[in-house]
Amino acid sequence: MDESGLISAAQQGDLDSFNRLVLAYQELIYNQAYRVMGETNAADDATQEAFIAAFRKLNTYRGGSFRAWLLRIVTNICYDELRRRKRHPTTQLEPLDDAGEEIESPNWIADPSETPEETAERIELGQAIQRCIDGLPPEFRVVVALVDIQGLDYSEVSEVIGKPLGTVKSRLARARTRLRRCLQGFRELLPSAFRLEYEE
Repeated sequence: MDESGLISAAQQGDLDSFNRLVLAYQELIYNQAYRVMGETNAADDATQEAFIAAFRKLNTYRGGSFRAWLLRIVTNICYDELRRRKRHPTTQLEPLDDAGEEIESPNWIADPSETPEETAERIELGQAIQRCIDGLPPEFRVVVALVDIQGLDYSEVSEVIGKPLGTVKSRLARARTRLRRCLQGFRELLPSAFRLEYEE
C-alpha cells in the first residue's frame, strides 16, 4: 500500500483512497477503542466517529506517523465519551448480538485452529485481562493498550497522547504494576509460563 499516495489523494477528496486507508487501519483503531472503552458497541461507535473525524480533519495532517495520528483521534474520542459518562452515568448493559444474546468475545480474536476448550480458556483469560484494564484510570488504560497491545514504541505513544516520554514510561510502569496485582486473582487462567511470576 502506498500510504502517502493514498493520503495525498484522500486530501484531494478521493473517497476511494480514504476508504482504503480505513480498511488498512480499522482493526487497529477498533482494538484501541475496545481496550479503552471495554465494550464492543462503544468501540464500534468510537471507531466510526474517529474515521469520520479523520476524514474531516485530513487536511490538518502534516506528515509523520499516520497511525499515531489516527490513534490520537480515537483516543481523544474515547476520553470525551468517558468524561461524558462520568457526568451522566448510566447502567451498563452487557453487549448483545442481533439475536439478543450476550456477546462473550469479539469475533476478531477467534482462532479456528483452537479446540473448544482452548477457545473457552482464551476467552476467559481475555475477559479477565479486560476487566483488569477496565479497572485502570483512563490515562493508564490508553498507554497499556498502545504499548502492550498495539505494539507502538514510546515516541509514537508520546505523539498519540501529547505527553513527554517520561510521562509515557511512568504511566506504563504504574499501569503494569496495577495489572499484575489485579491478575493475581486470575492465576489459574494464566499460561503456566506466567504463573510463577504472579505467585511471587
